[in-house]
Order: sequence, then structure tokens, then C-alpha cells
Amino acid sequence: MSGLKFDSEYLKAIEPFIGGPQPPQQSNDIYGRRATMNMIMTAANDFAPAPPAVPQTVFIVKSHDGVDIKVTRFATEAASKSETPTPAVVYLHGGGFFCNSVEIFSPRIARCAHDSDLPYFAVSYRLAPEHPAPCAIEDCYAVIKHLSESSQEFNIDPAKIIVHGDSAGGGVAAGAALLARDRKLEPPLAKQILIYPMLDDRTKVKDDDPSIELMVWKPDANVIAWDAYLSEARKNSDILPYAVPARAASLRGLPPTYIEVGTLDLFRDEDIEYANRLARENVEVEFHLWPGLPHGFDGFLNLSWYERAKESRMSALKRNIFKYFSKFNELKHALSGSQTRIMGLKEKFWHPSMPRKKNFLGFGPPEEVKGDG
Repeated sequence: MSGLKFDSEYLKAIEPFIGGPQPPQQSNDIYGRRATMNMIMTAANDFAPAPPAVPQTVFIVKSHDGVDIKVTRFATEAASKSETPTPAVVYLHGGGFFCNSVEIFSPRIARCAHDSDLPYFAVSYRLAPEHPAPCAIEDCYAVIKHLSESSQEFNIDPAKIIVHGDSAGGGVAAGAALLARDRKLEPPLAKQILIYPMLDDRTKVKDDDPSIELMVWKPDANVIAWDAYLSEARKNSDILPYAVPARAASLRGLPPTYIEVGTLDLFRDEDIEYANRLARENVEVEFHLWPGLPHGFDGFLNLSWYERAKESRMSALKRNIFKYFSKFNELKHALSGSQTRIMGLKEKFWHPSMPRKKNFLGFGPPEEVKGDG
């Protein structure tokens, strides 16, 4: 990362904090770090308040070991009163696997629900070191499975469940997506949204690397966090590939993926490599590398970079979800019916934005569908 520097707009945004009162020095004690991180993130909410009118409701889901996991649903009035089943987003907060909470992240989650008009289901997953891997991943998967099996209760479409995680939450989300693939969740996850995700415990930076000064999340914190989270999992080949998604032997079969990270983020290289692996294994992937930005840059809502990132995330959330999923699912069911029924659907399901030729289901624009298609 030599030669890199903060984006000028970001640098201007943090100037008021440079030289001011500093948070307590973080020690190697994980509980001390947790207290400090929770304090910092809570204070940061003063600069990024929640939008109005995003009601929250809480319910409980049993995890794999019978433990109660709290889930908080954030949904706008439009999402709550939808006459048709909506997509659903399962959200995992950041915090190095050992700190923060849904409550601390509630302004951020409310903004996501507000901006997307989609219901967000935030998982209060268990934290390390008290609950090392695979607890967080299993907690997340349990919520995904519950929503899929209880979709009518929540007025959601089980074929449109998206998993979204920030930082360590991105690692949990990616691990849960691998678990859903291998346990053959049906319908499969529709998409995963990974915001500067924490994916690889092997990431290392030399002690004398000058870019460390520009990092928000430092290498020493990364080592402490992974050690707390993995515990004995490093010796368990059944757990490790899910706890550390970058260690998975194959990424083939994962849902379409959105990944973003800044050039000054410790996770930059591991996220680039994960995106490259997804592409090599024929998984649809969208990747953004934000220049001059560190971990957690989106805590400053007045940045033009925040607006660009928000636009990209919202676009990724909704791309293909609304327009094609329901159309193709119903069309595939229709293919098992009579030819008369299929031909009767062609006008209903063709959309002007679709290619003006027969697609892989045998349907094109109504006037181009001929004979037995």
C-alpha cells in the first residue's frame, strides 16, 4: 500500500477529529477492546443518525443448538404494507466477531431499510470469545432458514432472501452463504452483499509498512479478533472453511455477490482475491474498490463517496431481484403445464427490457413467440 493517501474529501471530513481527544488506548485484552469499540461506535451514531419512520419489531429464532437468537425486523410502512411478498435482507453487523450489536448498529440498519424499502432482519448473533465459531454462522443460517420456511408469516418471497454483512458481519454472511449452499437450502439464497468483509485470517502486513498509519482497523486488532473467533476451529476442518470463507475449497454455486472495499482497508487484498475467485468459478460478482478510503468510511454521511457507495449497494440489492426472479420462477412452473397455458403467459411475462429474442426459457417478445416456442 506504499504511496497511498487519504482521499482529500475524506481527509477534510476527519480533520475535526485529528488532534482532539482520543479514545482510550486499546490493550490486548479482548474485553477491554470490546468496551472501547462499543463506546466509539455508539458515539459515532451522533454523526450518522437514523432516518425517521422505520419501525422495529423483535422475534426469537432457535439456533442449531437450541439457543434463542434475537432478530430485529426493520421495515418501512411501504415494506410492511406490501400487497405482494417482498424480498428480505438478513443483516449481520460488524465488530471483529467480538463486539458491537444490533442496537449499536440500528441507525445504519434503519438507513438501509429506509433507502431500499426492503425489510431488514438484523441478527443478534453470538460473539467471541464466549461463543467462538461456528456459533455466529449457525445463528445466521438458522435465521435464513426460519425466514425461508415461514415466508408467508413475514410476507416475503423465499426465493428472494439476501444476506448482507459489514466487516466481520460480511465474513459471517459469506460463511452462512457457504453453509446454505452445502446444506442445499431451497430456494437458494438470491444474493450476498459484502461490505468490506473480513474473510481471511491469514492476512498479514509487515510491522514497518507505512500504510498501517492510514488504516482504521489495524493488523494487531485483526490477529486478536481472529484468535478469539476461531479458538479451536483452526483444528477442525469441518468448521474452518465456513468460519474463514477465504479458506473454502470452492466458491462455485454461491449466489450473485456484491463486494466493496477501500484501497486503505486492511481487507483490500483478501476481498480482491475473493472477488477474483468468485469470477473464476463462474459466480456473478460485482466489485468496487474505493480509492483513498479506509475501513468504515461510510460512517461519514456527508461524503460524496458515501452517496456513491449507497447507490451501488441499493442497485445491487434490487438488480434482477424484482424484475426477473418472480417471472422466471412462474415461467418454469408453467413449462410443466399445457402449451395453451404457456402461450397465454407470454404477454404477461415479457418485459420491454428483455432481449428481443428468445431467452433460455423459449420466450421472446409476444410477437416473436411462434409455434411451440
